[in-house]
Amino acid sequence: MRVSKITGIAAGIAAATLLAGCSAGGGSASAGTQDITVWLYPVIADETMHKDFWDTTIAAFEKENTDVNVKYEIFPWANRDEALQTAIAAGKGPDLVYLVPDQLAAYQKSILPLNDLLSEERQGDLLPNVKTSVTIDGDILGAPVLTSAQPLICNAAAFEAAGVTEYPKTWDDIIEMAPKFTEKGMYALNYPASAENTLNLTYYPLLWQAGGEVFTKDGDVGFDSKAGEQALTFITDLAESGALDPEALTTNVPLEQTAIAQGKVACTWNNGVTEVAPFWGEENVKVLAPLTDKETVAYGTVGSLSVLKGSKAPEAAAAFAEYATGADVIEPYLKAAGYFSALSTTEPLYADDALLGEVEKYVPDTTVGELNASSRALMGVLAPEIQAALLGQKAPADALKDAAAAAAPILKK
Repeated sequence: MRVSKITGIAAGIAAATLLAGCSAGGGSASAGTQDITVWLYPVIADETMHKDFWDTTIAAFEKENTDVNVKYEIFPWANRDEALQTAIAAGKGPDLVYLVPDQLAAYQKSILPLNDLLSEERQGDLLPNVKTSVTIDGDILGAPVLTSAQPLICNAAAFEAAGVTEYPKTWDDIIEMAPKFTEKGMYALNYPASAENTLNLTYYPLLWQAGGEVFTKDGDVGFDSKAGEQALTFITDLAESGALDPEALTTNVPLEQTAIAQGKVACTWNNGVTEVAPFWGEENVKVLAPLTDKETVAYGTVGSLSVLKGSKAPEAAAAFAEYATGADVIEPYLKAAGYFSALSTTEPLYADDALLGEVEKYVPDTTVGELNASSRALMGVLAPEIQAALLGQKAPADALKDAAAAAAPILKK
């Protein structure tokens, strides 16, 4: 594998490859050298492999750019915003930091736009939906590292048990097939509604498929709309008819304890193929296009490297960001982490993988949604209202109206 090659290269760089927090080039900076610091997070679960990638990448970059000295630190995901906010406020933030879309909105005032720092060629190579996901007010706020996709995946064995021969393409298809699954003691869809689950993987895809939006262009609430009500009604009607696992609406349990693991769920868009394959059997995992109502769209995240305005060497930081996210450089990183390329010029990474290769096809159909600094706070008030509707405690229209009222004081425009 390509990844094992990284480990071998990194091992051969001897003293030049140090632990996180140290320069991969080693030694103190010589006169005229620009120092840049990069803050990263454990995207690759294997810590050694993750460090090896960055050690090797930095060493190669420094070999071509002898006047730049790159240091990096790997922070835990937990409390990452608190650490970054504190550093920025104290004037001690990094030159370059890994951010996801809602963070781009939250830190917009602290991020240096890359419009004039990222090459026109690279900007042109970005997938259109990926470029949109890192752009606010016309400013490109990050050099994309990776992207993901959450299309519809269905369990062929469950369909066979229910006697259903056609896989769903639309909401109407789900409604039509649902009774056949409930008759067999199974569920048409997986829908985890407890508050700790991100709406990016539950309600928002339905909202987008209905042609709706989370935020309006003016930064106001957008979900309290006809499309929002249609999306919530679709899922609440399924819950009322028994087509959703009632336990998943109230509790969050390990995957191995869920109806998915028991083979009782027909389809899901909030799980990955590698998660369900051990329970369904790889041969039963069917990767399909995202569901359609008015639009065909799924959620997919985008991770990017952003240059902060406090950087004393922004050009060097941007140069490293462009180098590290180049197609040839980033490919082993993506495959080790199970993510996809953000570039339209990259050849398929998973052509030899029956499952991920299918998921990869739907990367262009994904979105991160609207970028707004209030995204996380909004979920905190919207998720409980959606759950209340799913439990039959509120009508969909009332739940969305109440969520919109609660959201008004927390919106940041």
